[in-house]
Amino acid sequence: MERHNLTKVSEFYLMRFSEDPDLQPVLFGLFLSMYLVTVLGNLLIILAVSSDSHLHTPMYFFLSNLSLADIGFISTTVPKMIVDVSTHRRFISYEGCLTQMSFLILFACMDFMLLTVMAYDRFVAICHPLHYAIIMNPRCCVLLLLLSVLISLFDSQAHNLAALHIICFRDVEIASYFCDPSRLLDLSCSDILIKNIVTYMVGVLFGVFPISGIIFSYYKIVSTILKIPSSEGRYKTFSTCGSHLSVVCLFYGTSFGTYLSSNRSYSPIQSMVASLMCTVITPMLNPFIYSLKNREILSTLNWLHL
Repeated sequence: MERHNLTKVSEFYLMRFSEDPDLQPVLFGLFLSMYLVTVLGNLLIILAVSSDSHLHTPMYFFLSNLSLADIGFISTTVPKMIVDVSTHRRFISYEGCLTQMSFLILFACMDFMLLTVMAYDRFVAICHPLHYAIIMNPRCCVLLLLLSVLISLFDSQAHNLAALHIICFRDVEIASYFCDPSRLLDLSCSDILIKNIVTYMVGVLFGVFPISGIIFSYYKIVSTILKIPSSEGRYKTFSTCGSHLSVVCLFYGTSFGTYLSSNRSYSPIQSMVASLMCTVITPMLNPFIYSLKNREILSTLNWLHL
């Protein structure tokens, strides 16, 4: 597509995974199946936590909210993609693009923040077990959740403001299957100062701080576990962190891959595959990781005959 400066844009064009008409039914069935599995799996986690009083603890409170954020996260991209595949369309309105980007960042940031809060919860439970009930009281849990929501809203609106300040675009084709914030800002033909400010701010706020919090928490956890005399006790204690650590590695790994793929040296298909891993595969695997490694959730689901 020929590049030229556009001062007014009413819609953007999204990329497809394939232009082959014979593959469209396959892609439709694949993405619909993954979406339904993700929503169902996370809803089962929420149902199990809410129905069993034994799971009314801080860890499962944050887990149920993480599942809710995952449902919102995947729902910002996949339903639109499914409709586009079935109707053979690939455009999105300017307002729709900003809305999708806003909710995408909101729920992605919620995932980052909740994973950090859950690491802190494990730190308190293992390193300060006698004071756990006092520190992680219901009021503290609600405040941590509200703080996560407020920070996520701030990040989402910061991206929206940066996008609204773009007065012209070099192109109307976004090199992704959704309104990727970095791809959208790359289309700006004006000063890139705002883009750089937003990029570095987000990198520090949602890269350095959450990762530092998680690393610090697990450093303290490992230090405490190594002091346990028996190997069986060390394994049993660390096993309570297994599911969370697996999800952290999966989410941050795919997010880091998506960030690297936004570099111009990567092909659009490689970038789309990396984005798919982060926005679709990760939310789909999270409920499996937590349910398969958690006997309490499995027993609750069996009690519910699910």
